[in-house]
Amino acid sequence: MILKPIDIKINDYPAEFHAFLLEAKLYDSSGHSGAKVVFIDKEQGFFLKSAPKGSLEREFVMTRYFHSKGMAANALEYISAEQDWLLTEKIHGDDCTAAKYLEQPEKLCNTLAERLALLHSMDFADCPVQNHTAQFLDKAKRNKENGVYDESLFPDNCGYPSAEKAWEIVVNHGHLLQTDTLLHGDYCLPNIILNDWKFSGFIDFDNGGVGDRHVDVFWGAWTLTFNLKTDKYRERFINAYGRDKVDEEILKVIAAAEVFG
Repeated sequence: MILKPIDIKINDYPAEFHAFLLEAKLYDSSGHSGAKVVFIDKEQGFFLKSAPKGSLEREFVMTRYFHSKGMAANALEYISAEQDWLLTEKIHGDDCTAAKYLEQPEKLCNTLAERLALLHSMDFADCPVQNHTAQFLDKAKRNKENGVYDESLFPDNCGYPSAEKAWEIVVNHGHLLQTDTLLHGDYCLPNIILNDWKFSGFIDFDNGGVGDRHVDVFWGAWTLTFNLKTDKYRERFINAYGRDKVDEEILKVIAAAEVFG
């Protein structure tokens, strides 16, 4: 996590957060999602995220759900006014992009796979988002219609020569995706917090819900390749997760949908 010290005008923030912001050291910790995130270095630490109206509701709901399962810090406050605001507690530890984890790639790979297998084994009957797959495919369709095609995230287009070819895969094979597994939804190294290799929790649940396990498997394999600058750990990750539970053809469908953002 990269932190940049910042100064703020406190009246730019809802009154509900003033007590947290006053006399605190503040840092910009925004990632690549487009949301603005302020780290509040006070007491145990807090994160205050702001984004367009309505965009943080699912993250609030799913953060509280994962917190109830002992896999996330608590979401303390959600406000939806001219824009959305979400205040969460800080989890003790460091995300998996920390050097001490990247320097042991085999252990990191195994840890990532084993933790994902545990997540996917959990009962999801009480999950508040039961239709991730439908939302996942709807988002791909909506973005395709709006001309979104993320070549920066996937330099080789995940093996698809064009947006048209990728969309053809989604249209012809999207029906194969299941809705039978509790997902994180963005299973990447920055969203997994460890404390000296002991699991502390997940963060960023805006894509969480009940869907197809291959979404998380796809991102788990991708994040190792992206952050370790090599694809040599992809097979190790899938083997450690459970190759018998992974269908390479379904991973291709996930990749085809994900190039649309």
